[in-house]
Amino acid sequence: MTRRIKTLTTPTQHNVHLGCYVLDYLAHSFPTQLYEPFTDSEGNLSSRPVYRDGHPVQCREAVERRDRMIERLAALPAVPGALDQIVQRFGTEEVAEITGRSRRIVRKRSSDGSDRFVVESRPGSANLAETQAFMEDEKHILVFSDAGGTGRSYHADLAARNRRLRVHYLLEPGWKADTAIQGLGRSNRTNQAQPPLFRPIATDVKAEKRFLSTIARRLDSLGAITRGQRQTGGQGLFRPDDNLESVYARAALRQLYMLLYAGKIGGCSLQTFENATGLRLTDNDGSLREDLPPITTFLNRLLALTIDLQNTLFAAFDALLTAKIEGAIASGTYDVGVETLTAESLRIVDRRTIYTHPETGAETQVFTIARRDRNRPLALDEALQRANDPRARLLINAQSGRAAVRVPAPSLMLDDGEIEPRVRLLRPMERTALSLKTLAETHWQDAAHDAFAAAWQEEIAHVPEFSTSSFHIVTGLLLPIWRRLPEESCRVYRLQTDDGERVIGRLVSPAWVAQAVEAEAPTLSPPDAWAALLDGRTILELADGLQIRRVKMMGEFRIELSGFTDDMVDRLKAMGLVSEIVSWRLRLFVPISANGPAILGAVLDRHPLARIADRALA
Repeated sequence: MTRRIKTLTTPTQHNVHLGCYVLDYLAHSFPTQLYEPFTDSEGNLSSRPVYRDGHPVQCREAVERRDRMIERLAALPAVPGALDQIVQRFGTEEVAEITGRSRRIVRKRSSDGSDRFVVESRPGSANLAETQAFMEDEKHILVFSDAGGTGRSYHADLAARNRRLRVHYLLEPGWKADTAIQGLGRSNRTNQAQPPLFRPIATDVKAEKRFLSTIARRLDSLGAITRGQRQTGGQGLFRPDDNLESVYARAALRQLYMLLYAGKIGGCSLQTFENATGLRLTDNDGSLREDLPPITTFLNRLLALTIDLQNTLFAAFDALLTAKIEGAIASGTYDVGVETLTAESLRIVDRRTIYTHPETGAETQVFTIARRDRNRPLALDEALQRANDPRARLLINAQSGRAAVRVPAPSLMLDDGEIEPRVRLLRPMERTALSLKTLAETHWQDAAHDAFAAAWQEEIAHVPEFSTSSFHIVTGLLLPIWRRLPEESCRVYRLQTDDGERVIGRLVSPAWVAQAVEAEAPTLSPPDAWAALLDGRTILELADGLQIRRVKMMGEFRIELSGFTDDMVDRLKAMGLVSEIVSWRLRLFVPISANGPAILGAVLDRHPLARIADRALA
């Protein structure tokens, strides 16, 4: 392509056909020589080129095919690269190009009003001038490459005239994660008016996510090394499932191998996978290998497959990875590093020392923090806008009278390879995903527009302006008591209180705090006990053999009291518990409402708390 451009005279306008080098390649490299079959001395059938008078004989059919392909390609419009498309679409007056190109093809308008392409030469000082034009706000779009971006900064510098928000698109990241990270840093420096907005770009070719995964993994490692936390390096640029080399990705890949072995991946059999990738999943005896190919090998081989096979395998792998991550998040075991907590108000209402180092005097403390958040319910107009999707439906719960918008949600692939279709219910203050099978067992029914709008507005009218809650953080010296901390959740919060005090520590449940602080019988206030039950990781064991825990029925969480006898039923119902017959058995529930903590407090007064159990260990 460069040689072709050099042959053109730059002052003259030309209609440059960008596919010329492809046509030359076909004309000189397309195989057209005739071959004939023959049998060697050992009886093996083979082929050899045909010569006549020492000259190769051309195959007429191959020549006709080559000529037809050249004609077809010559009739197609030229497809410029991404850089040329940007320059030609917005024009050189708006685009500052900082690359290593000495020539480029630009679009210019002739005197007769027609657009023609011009070969334009670029001097060696062009990159410096283009950078200055962008920073002085003379040009609003900047495109830079590895060759042209060395040693330059494009951030919203306070000393520059252009302090606009930088929207940094990452196009064609390539294999070198270090280079991509260095490029991202050119628009994010110190002394800037505002940080940039990063937007990685990927096509619908699934295997292209391999390149973004490399950068996501390196950013996670960079943040862990420089700041002691993973998300600092990525700055939220990538989602959890963008890192295809995490522990969840490795678990999902092993499950994919097992499903391929069991023949449960539609569109790709085990033999097709092994032939296409060259990876062996079975031993000589036909059993699944113990040392299966690692995730990096699988991702690299995925790039060499056809697009259809790539999409089939990656769709199955991505569904398994999503299920693994969502399960870890739901169970509280997903580690996202240090989370910065923000709210309308954060106050420390209680401080307790649970450990003091005998030599240094350093303390381990438990803070009880009161949190107040502003409620931002989904407005009716936004809900109806979401319902404009042909696949969306308006619903009303026949039992509670609540309204919801049913919208599509990504399906999940279960451990046995079965695809579970799911939907998402949008409510004023909730976003709940559930399977179609679970939805069919609930009381949600289709609703008319007017009935839906009335129910939605009524629920919004009862939403308070603020919601209050509390949580507990262990802070200070943690290493000596690390084994005492709960294993099921490792969430670490960073926050600043209303008084300006900065706190960083590990989140713990009220049940753990009650056990760590009290040496005798555990004590727990009704609000804390209610919050612990709603969290789902705590079981309250009461006197007289009663037990309270969170259960899931018909797709909804409820607080159930079990272990009661028949002579307790009337007294418990008088306290506010509700009874239901489920599978011909009487069950009692504490209503999940504003009266829930008060009803729970009445139960605890009658049947004192005997033990707080961790559900993961129960």
